[in-house]
Amino acid sequence: MQRGRPSRCPWNPADLSRRHLLAVAGSGLIGELLSACVSGGATATGATTTAPAEPTTASAAPSPASPSTPPTSPSSPSPSSRPPSAVPRPARTAIVQRYAAVVPAYWGLNVPGTVLTLGTTQPVVALTFDACGGPTPTSLGCGIDRDLIGLLRRYRTKATLFLNQRWIAANPSYADELMHDPLFEIGNHGSRHLPLSVSGRKAYGEPGTRSVGEVYDEIVANQDNLTSLLGRAPRFFRSGTAHCDEVAVRIAADLGLRVSVNGDAGTTFTAREVVSAVVTARAGDVVISHMNRPGHQTAEGYAVALPRLLDRGLTCVQLSEYVHGASTLAP
Repeated sequence: MQRGRPSRCPWNPADLSRRHLLAVAGSGLIGELLSACVSGGATATGATTTAPAEPTTASAAPSPASPSTPPTSPSSPSPSSRPPSAVPRPARTAIVQRYAAVVPAYWGLNVPGTVLTLGTTQPVVALTFDACGGPTPTSLGCGIDRDLIGLLRRYRTKATLFLNQRWIAANPSYADELMHDPLFEIGNHGSRHLPLSVSGRKAYGEPGTRSVGEVYDEIVANQDNLTSLLGRAPRFFRSGTAHCDEVAVRIAADLGLRVSVNGDAGTTFTAREVVSAVVTARAGDVVISHMNRPGHQTAEGYAVALPRLLDRGLTCVQLSEYVHGASTLAP
């Protein structure tokens, strides 16, 4: 496997929560901008960031719901994690009207309403992997790290895979294979891999959605695509670059989705850095990686880190086993 090289860091690792354990394998052009900033994993995995307090100004969005109570055992998901019967989804015009005058107070990786951990001290972790896509089917972001997926299967490791609509279009057969593998839960990684903003905010130079309507479109186009392919609606959403504002998070909730854990270091971790990040995962952590850049070293790092993680007595679970995701809305 080709060796990647870390490059300069455009962000401050102290901005990441301790719960945001990072292991990376690429996400196309934006992935090249999200450079590795950790040597030995101590900085990223040891940084502690307190989520900002809820805004009290009139312009801020209402407070999001708190995470659900965790289940009593790793093998018995909470009944509350099972969605009720679907109800009609709000129309685009209704969402635009509801949020047109709401001004966001937060922007970044840790905003109110996002899922940061599994919310449990039980010996479980959630491995999540993004497939980000690219402008064309041959874009680097449309790759497949088959070695990484093969490793997960060899260890019978559950994971949550966030698939972008462009990645699915570039890899229809492999996407279908993953969707039918019970080891993997499928999440929505957006339609064009855009940062989720109601005001055109950028992340790492990547322009985000520019309005409430564009937030709706970024979420819904791939949500409908995945619902058609899966036969059921995904329950979790992760925005392109993992950046969002809290108004966009509430829009996602209105559309039946929880915005999953934020925080991403990009594409250029060496295998050693991947190992350092993954093996330090603690009970209740969510580990973020990528599965669409086979030329980098995520698979090599996981080949060492995954057995160590399991030897510590940790069980890998899907997000929905511990986090209440909505998915109660019908298209």
